Amino acid sequence: MAAFQWKDEYNLNIEEIDKQHRKLMEIGKKAYDIAVIDDGYDRYDEIMTILDELLEYTKYHFEYEENMLKQYNYEHIHNQEEEHAFYVYKIKQVASREDIDENQRKVVLEIIDFLSKWISEHIMGADKEYAVFLKKLKVA
Repeated sequence: MAAFQWKDEYNLNIEEIDKQHRKLMEIGKKAYDIAVIDDGYDRYDEIMTILDELLEYTKYHFEYEENMLKQYNYEHIHNQEEEHAFYVYKIKQVASREDIDENQRKVVLEIIDFLSKWISEHIMGADKEYAVFLKKLKVA
């Protein structure tokens, strides 16, 4: 089974959001690829690049999503904002670890775990809820 492979069940059928979620999966795949190599090589620069990309893209994605939901007066916007803030905090927490170089494998596994939870809990939970809401409004 390939990790971070897009599945139909992840589709919210909101083209731009699905595209952004796919991009997050691509970032997850980069981390996964490093984890499975486990060849003892120094992957510090690759890990930092992944963390930077993840943080930047996450901020972009969450801002886009929140603006879209505000536009349609989504009643659970605050839940989304809180979850988003938590995910950004978690990424920053991992990225600011002072032992990334010494614990590269552990950090990569944290990134994978973080993204796996994000997919299973946030995309499959909170995001699916707003997709239903937008469908009822006939905007998605």
